[in-house]
Amino acid sequence: MPIVWKRNSDKIWKEIDLIGLNFSERSVAFRLAAASLLLYICVVSGPSPVWGEEFDTWLADFREEALQVGIPSETLDTALAGVKPIPRVIELDRHQPESTQTFAQYMAKRVTNKLAEEGRRALLEDRALLEEIGEKYGVQPRFIVALWGLETRFGAYTGGFPVVGALATLAHDGRRGAYFRGELLNALKIINEGHISAVEMRGSWAGAMGQSQFMPATFVSYAVDYDGDGRRDIWTTLADVFASAANYLANLGWRDDQTWGREVQLPADFDLGLTGHGVVKPLAYWQALGVRRVDGTDLPTRQLEASVILPGGAGGPSYVVYDNYRRIRNWNRSDYFAMSVGRLSDLIGGG
Repeated sequence: MPIVWKRNSDKIWKEIDLIGLNFSERSVAFRLAAASLLLYICVVSGPSPVWGEEFDTWLADFREEALQVGIPSETLDTALAGVKPIPRVIELDRHQPESTQTFAQYMAKRVTNKLAEEGRRALLEDRALLEEIGEKYGVQPRFIVALWGLETRFGAYTGGFPVVGALATLAHDGRRGAYFRGELLNALKIINEGHISAVEMRGSWAGAMGQSQFMPATFVSYAVDYDGDGRRDIWTTLADVFASAANYLANLGWRDDQTWGREVQLPADFDLGLTGHGVVKPLAYWQALGVRRVDGTDLPTRQLEASVILPGGAGGPSYVVYDNYRRIRNWNRSDYFAMSVGRLSDLIGGG
C-alpha cells in the first residue's frame, strides 16, 4: 500500500478508536470510515491494482471475442497495445451536462451569437458543397452546419481521448458494458478497414469520433466516402463529414420540406398533461386549444404532426416540435441537444 494510503487509513482508524461508541454505533462508524477511505483512494490514486488485474483479464477475453468475429491478430496487437482504464472517462460518464445543467444554462452556453456567426460564415464558405450534398440526401444545409458546429465547433474540437481506450474503459465498467463492448468491436473494424489508424482515432470520452462525432456503429452504417478516395474520412475530409451527417439524417427519415419546430406560447388554462413526446397531434389541434406562436400569431396551417414540449420544465419556454426534431433526438437522445440544434439552425439559416 502506498504511504499516502497508509497514513490516512491509520488516521481514520485512530479516530474511530477514540470515539468510544457502542457496538451499533461503532458498526455504522466503521462502514462510513471504510467508504471514506475507499473514496479517498479512488480520488487520489486512480484505479486500484485489483481493477488493473481485472481489466487485463477482461481485455484478454475481449481479444478472443474480437478474433472470433474476424479481426486479425495484427490489428489487435496494434490497437490494444498498452490499453488501460481511463479514470477521467468514468468521471465524465457520471456527470454529463444534461444532468448537471438547467435547460437555460445549457442553451446559453451552447447556442451563442459567436457560434451562430461562425456557422453563417461556414455555410457561405462551403455553400456549393453543402447545397450539392443537401440536394442529394434531402437535408437542408443549415442543419448539417448546426450539427457540425455543436458537435465539434466546425471541426476545431474533435476530442482528445483515445477512442479504443475510452471504449474499453466503458465496456469494462459495466454500467452499459454490452453496448460499449459492441462499439469497441466496431472501432476495431474501422481501424482494420484502413479508414484511420488506432493512434489517430481520437474522440470524445464516450468514443464519438471525427467532425461529426459518430459512434463507431453509426460510422459503420452511415459514414460516406463522398470524395471517392477509398476512405470514409470524417476526421479531415469535409465532403465526407457533411455527406455522412446528411446520410445519417436521411436514413432516420429526415424531411427537407419542413423545419424542426418553433417556440410557442401556451394559454393560461393549458393542460400540462398534454405535453411531451408521447402526445402527437396535428397543428390544427394545438391551434384550437389556444397555442400560438411566441409573437401571438396563429400557428402554421400546414398538416404537420406536432408535440408540445417543455424542455426546461413548467414555467420555462414552450415549443411545438415536428418529425425532424425527433430525428435529431435519434442522433442524440436529449431534448437539450435537439433544441440546441434547432435553435442554432434557425440562427444560421433562418427559421
